[in-house]
Amino acid sequence: DARTQSEYDDSHIITARRIEQSPTGEYLVPHPEELCCVRHCVVYDSETTSLGSSDCEEEEEEEEGEEKGTEPALANSFFVPLDAEEGTAVQHARNLQHFTRHPVLVLKGGYKAFSASYQFLRTQKILWMPQELDNFQTYPVEILPAKLYMGNFKQASDQQIQKDLKIKALVNVSEQPATLFAEGGKTLHISVPDSLEANLFSSFATISHFIDAQLDAGAVLVFSSLGISRSIPNTSLLSFCLQRAWDYLLKCKTDMRPHRGFVKQLSDWETEIFGTTITDISEPNY
Repeated sequence: DARTQSEYDDSHIITARRIEQSPTGEYLVPHPEELCCVRHCVVYDSETTSLGSSDCEEEEEEEEGEEKGTEPALANSFFVPLDAEEGTAVQHARNLQHFTRHPVLVLKGGYKAFSASYQFLRTQKILWMPQELDNFQTYPVEILPAKLYMGNFKQASDQQIQKDLKIKALVNVSEQPATLFAEGGKTLHISVPDSLEANLFSSFATISHFIDAQLDAGAVLVFSSLGISRSIPNTSLLSFCLQRAWDYLLKCKTDMRPHRGFVKQLSDWETEIFGTTITDISEPNY
């Protein structure tokens, strides 16, 4: 958090630490060794209004010129490049790169934009005990902003997550049937084992129609037991070619691991809706 102390004390993103500097401008990093192990280090200020467009945005605009209205926003469009115009967040991010192993990201729109969309991730709490961090419940992955999410069975069972994300419909692609809504809401259960012989292809049309019908009423959560294999094909933006859907989902969820059987069925679905095979699934990426 690169904002002032008073802004930080008023509220900040949960678990965020405020960046501090000494009177001489030196960074006060209490435990720099921790930053070496951090996978995602994100810096934000109040609004980040001085930043220009990122490369991914320019690419997206070009694609929209070809296929306007058919491509969802890129998952990494929440971030801006460090070669953008100088600003508080960018300045701090550049300096923090000296302590991190992975690239430092800057949150586009800053705290103002993020907290407006995710009020439930705001807090005034500063100190977190190790046990609290270990027990912290992560949220499902957002596929389409405020509309489509992908997660696991535990997340789907959490009433607070359902409330925070305004989940109105669930697509359960695990073998375990369950009534997870406290009240209201609709559920589609497709019982599918996580095996090479499992048949998801025959359910793609049903799942796609169900999701489309429910998006107007609220958010939809697609989930399986672990949220890394069976749920992937069913949030693959089934009206897009496999390569585009794959690249997009990989930005949203870097640890997705659908097995080869499901990938082959996605390829068959691509052939079904486009009349030809577009994506070569023999490539190592798949």
